[in-house]
Order: sequence, then C-alpha cells, then structure tokens
Amino acid sequence: MDYVFFENSSSNPYLIRRIEELNKTASGNVEAKVVCFYRRRDISHSLIQLADKHARDLEEENESPSEAELTDKQKHQLRHRELFLSRQYESLPATHIRGKCSVALLNETEAVLSYLDKEDTFFYSLVYDPTQKTLLADKGEIRVGPRFQADVPEMLQEGESDERDQLKLEEKLWDPDCPLSSKQIDQFLVVARAVGTFARALDCSSSVRQPSLHMSAAAASRDITLFHAMDTLHCHGYDLSSALSVLVPAGGPVLCRDEMEEWSASEAAMFEEALEKYGKDFNDIRQDFLPWKSLTSIIEYYYMWKTTDRYVQQKRLKAAEAESKLKQVYIPTYNKPNPNQISVTNGKMATVNGAGPGAYHAAGGGRACESCYSMQSAQWYSWGPPNMQCRLCVSCWMYWKKYGGLKMPSRAEGPEEKTPPSPVPNEPRSRGHGPRQSSHMVPVRNSGSPKSSTKTKQAFLLQATRLTKLARHMCRDIIRLRRAARRPFVPINCGAIKAECKSSFNS
Repeated sequence: MDYVFFENSSSNPYLIRRIEELNKTASGNVEAKVVCFYRRRDISHSLIQLADKHARDLEEENESPSEAELTDKQKHQLRHRELFLSRQYESLPATHIRGKCSVALLNETEAVLSYLDKEDTFFYSLVYDPTQKTLLADKGEIRVGPRFQADVPEMLQEGESDERDQLKLEEKLWDPDCPLSSKQIDQFLVVARAVGTFARALDCSSSVRQPSLHMSAAAASRDITLFHAMDTLHCHGYDLSSALSVLVPAGGPVLCRDEMEEWSASEAAMFEEALEKYGKDFNDIRQDFLPWKSLTSIIEYYYMWKTTDRYVQQKRLKAAEAESKLKQVYIPTYNKPNPNQISVTNGKMATVNGAGPGAYHAAGGGRACESCYSMQSAQWYSWGPPNMQCRLCVSCWMYWKKYGGLKMPSRAEGPEEKTPPSPVPNEPRSRGHGPRQSSHMVPVRNSGSPKSSTKTKQAFLLQATRLTKLARHMCRDIIRLRRAARRPFVPINCGAIKAECKSSFNS
C-alpha cells in the first residue's frame, strides 16, 4: 500500500491518501480506491483542541518529553506533519497523483524531529470520523513507554520466605504425575468424543446445523470437548469410573459447544461482511454488526473461523482477485503550468491564465514571499484571495502544496493557531486595510467596538506602533501615510522613505 499526494485543486494543498487497490474502468482509465487522511486545517477547532489535549497527555506520561526541546519554528512545522486517519474510502483518478509520501503511526520511542528531517513524511495518532465529527485514539497504537511497563516485584533475598498465599496466585489444572497412563487418558478422551457425538444427535438444534454424522463427530472432536473431559478427569482425582459417570449424568449426555456451534448462519455471514469492511477491528465489528455478542466470543469465533474450509476458500478467492487486479500503474511526471503561476510581462507580473490577483510590479515594488520574505525566486505563485495580492516563491509554494501551511507564520499574523479564522475558507487571514507596513503594524481584533460584534465577518484594525507614528511625522514631505492607507494597492516608494528617515536620524 502506497501513500501518495492527490491534487484536487490548483490552489489548495495536496490530498494525502493511501492506495488500497487500482481498478481499470470500462473507459480504460485507472481509478484508485484510497483511504482518506485529514489535516489539522480540515477539522473543526474544537477537535483540534481535543487533539492538542491528547498530545499533552502523552507528553506528561512520557518520562523525557521532547516537545520542550523544540523551537517555535519546529513546533509550527510539526503541526503540518500531523494527520488524522479515517475509515472513509473514495475513488480518485490515478492521473491526479502528484507523488509519493510516507505516513506512519506516531512512535513514542522515536524523536519527533525525525519527522521533520525526512521529506514528505507525516504521522498520525488519532482517527477522525467525518460523519460523527469525532476523534478517537487509533486502536493500533504501539504500546511502548512507561505507562505500559509491568511492575516487577523485587527478588526475594536468599533465605527470605514468600508471605503470599500461593493458592490465591495459581490454580492447578492438570497433574502430569497422575496415576493414569497415556493410553488410559487417550481412551477416556475417545469416550468423551463419542458422548459428544451422541449428545449432538439427540439435540434438535445441533441436528439442523450438523445434519451428517461426520459433521457431528468433527464438532465433538474440537477443543471444547477435550478440555471438558480433562477438567472432569482432574476434578475427580483421575478416577475413570467417577469421571465417566459425570460425562453421562441422569438427565442425558453432556453437550459442550463452542462459538462455532453457538453462532447461527446469519451471524456468521454478518461477521464475514464486517471482517471485509473493518479487518480485525473487533470493537467496530461488535459495535456496528454484532452488538449482542461479547468481544470475547467474537475474537474466539474469529480464530476458530480461520481453521474452517470457508476461510481457506475465501483466501483463495481473494488471491485470485488480487492476481487479476492492477499491481502498479505508470504515472508520468506532471509538468503542466499551474493556474496560480505568475509570469513576467512588460515589467509586471500576472497569472499565466490572465485572471487572478492583478498586476505585481517586478522591479523595486514587488511584494516579498509571504512565508520566507524573499524578494527573488525562479518562479512566483499567487496565493490567497485576489484582493490581497499575496505571492509565494517556488520553494514555499511546494511546501504549501505538500504540507498545507507556510514554513513560518506570516509577519503580520503570528502563529496561525493564534489568529482568528479567515472569512474565506482555506485562504490566508485578512490583514485589514492599509499599506503594506506589516513590519510595523500588527493586526488585532476589534473586540471592544459594539459595531464590530454585529458584523457577520471578522473585523480587524491596524494598531500603529511607535515607529509607525514616528514615520508619519518624519515623512510628511514625501508621502502622507494616512492618504496612502486609503489606496492599499498602490505601491509606496519605500526607498525614498528610508532615505528621508535616515537623513532625519543623522541630523
């Protein structure tokens, strides 16, 4: 099973899926049946808080927590590597595959930095149900760590007596030094199987399930009958005559039945259907298909079912189906231009398809990358709402597509988990209105205004810092910043402002 990137939108991050099987459609196209993984950005804020609480609980139980050793940047990027497994399946065209990745169950014995050191590597520890909107711990959790260690009592010193009551610690079920020979024990077991066969012949329900003598004899030869016979022999002090009288009491022969005989044909069919859907997830099998059965009986039935001819036939059938299915498919390198790609024309930048964020000035006034703040890149991509005119360099764009976030929080936003949600789904958050003075202006939520509470969208204001206020007074002759704030898409001559400020400071 391969983990791959799927692209369903040119502007959104890749989907991460696990391929279960490849199928060829009637039209000749190849479709992949995949298991869905979700990112943190795909689930609600309340579930994110639940996931963070689960991570904190694991860290508290760990003797040497590693989260404290991580920097803010590493913690920020580690959130982009966290996924949530789901039981949801879907079919996607194989042509939408954009590359392979790796997804692993969170291993507490491995340093979390190992996930950041490897490219295209993700981890998960919780299972997300998109219909019920719930998060649960994966039942396949690797049980390692201090909370799973056994408390071993200290070894007794030489000559020290054990004060524990041995009768309460163990129970003797069979005496290998019993007076009976192996031949006598085997003869007694043959009698017990014969009694079991006769008991099934007298029982109406057993006659329906085992209509032939061979099936009744096979059912009477299973472990449940032998265990009962040996327990009876042990309880009666290995006295054959006394044990035989217990096998056939006054009311008739004793009938011992296991899970294979207790289950009806309809219950067996439901179990096979559940096993096909959930695999060996016995909790889900019991919850969704067989709630009247105990978990112990379901597990016992599974291991007995694996010894039947029915299991062997299904295994052969699945092997034949696997041979007929596609094992692999060649996916050529995807080199078509992305609609968000920006090209340089006539000194300005525009998207390749002509639509999108408008014009970017290539020389001097071009906006820096929203993630790494670089002014130079071999290729630029428009990012976010068109009116924001944001862009990413090629390396940050690939990071955004693969990991669903930026390498570091934007200068004007801070960590993305601490900012209010954007009115536009899956897009960068609004910075309010005004010129691009993000290094001196910090957007804060206007929670004190009574008008802002009545708006349907999030309202923000720009709180000017002391340096910004000082710049307004020192640069009045060059540009009025208040007037420029009313035209946020007109570039400002930053070089002239810097020169004027420098000369004013020097004087």
